[in-house]
Amino acid sequence: MRTHYSKELNPSMNGQKVKVAGWANDIRLLGNIAFINLRDRDGYIQLTFPKSKYPAFDQLKNITKESVLSAEGILKESNQAKNGFEILPERVEILSKSETPLPLDFSGKIQSEMETRLNSRFMDLRNPKVAAVFKVRDSLLSGIHTFMDEQGFIEVQTPKIVAAAAEGGATLFPVKYFEQQAYLTQSPQLFKQILMSSGLDRVYEIAPAFRAEKSNTTRHLSEFTSFDFELAFIDSMDDVLEMMENLITNTLKYVNANAKEQLDLLEIELKIPKTPFTRITFQETQKLLEKEGKTIVNDVDTEAEKMLGEIMAKKGSEFYFITHFPSEEKPFYIMENGEYCYSFDLDYKGEEMSSGGQREHRYPELVERIKKQGLKPKDFEFYLNAFKYGMPPHGGMGLGVERLVEKVLCLPNVREAVLFPRDRDRLVP
Repeated sequence: MRTHYSKELNPSMNGQKVKVAGWANDIRLLGNIAFINLRDRDGYIQLTFPKSKYPAFDQLKNITKESVLSAEGILKESNQAKNGFEILPERVEILSKSETPLPLDFSGKIQSEMETRLNSRFMDLRNPKVAAVFKVRDSLLSGIHTFMDEQGFIEVQTPKIVAAAAEGGATLFPVKYFEQQAYLTQSPQLFKQILMSSGLDRVYEIAPAFRAEKSNTTRHLSEFTSFDFELAFIDSMDDVLEMMENLITNTLKYVNANAKEQLDLLEIELKIPKTPFTRITFQETQKLLEKEGKTIVNDVDTEAEKMLGEIMAKKGSEFYFITHFPSEEKPFYIMENGEYCYSFDLDYKGEEMSSGGQREHRYPELVERIKKQGLKPKDFEFYLNAFKYGMPPHGGMGLGVERLVEKVLCLPNVREAVLFPRDRDRLVP
């Protein structure tokens, strides 16, 4: 139905016959001339209809705003048209007539509540700025894939229906799995580690994950996209931190190079962080926050994250690692050394993006860690078996894609980075 998208057209094509398709973004009938501003996924095209040259001129009044059209005609250079050209249609076909009034003013002239926008997400996405968010997200994911491929990682897919928790049972979604009890996965963690014993010693996955957190905040989702990697034969947690630093910087460079148009539309100047990222221990974090009147015990809560983000921003660090958390605060699969463990959080602008660390690869110690956290080793037999027959030292991380997109684009709500969000209250659309 088309020969070109809008961005493929230019004034140098003067006199050529083209065929375009899209939505009637704006319609102006002005006596002896009419204009339709046609919108496709890449931009806008001006269709100009002189009454003397378009036989079906009177039928243009039947076109409603946001109707889907196909138009064929001659491209003509024009100094008056915004793009430097217009199309003089010879034929216009209404492919789908839009009802009126529209359920949502997506132009941005009238501010709509988030709930209203999500209820008519199909219409909300017709706003070029809203669509630009997902084009940037697509570029970010492409950048991740490119980097991981260059580093010799293998992309894998792990089960989303599981028998045991990876991150604790309080946030599991139970599902009926024939005659058995099962759950939606919180993380591919246990399966990533199993693969470290297989010989596939560098793996990554970008896939849905689920957390039944009863939180109605601008940063929590019940279903989110998790990017995880695991790599074997590491010397220490530092190997994971260095991989993370290079991943972030190379991915953001990729976005800058491949989504410049969308970043400009969103008025985002994307800064590429310098490596190595600042690293502070949990104990150092406690001291920094105590100076600001904030006390933390075993973990960094939301308020503390924001305060720390402000402190680190003054030091010139948007990305920074918090390392060596108290052992009791982290999952059983993290390697510990007395009171602290080899774990980290990666924070960006005062919000946690990722957590990870060096894993416990020694079978006896891992069993003890499971028992220490009040869990039963027999419930993790499928996982523990991989550690009995040769498991190399390894580590990895998990990162929330939506949170990273939210912070990169300075969005007010993580739901802005999801096409169809799932939270405590939303199950449709």
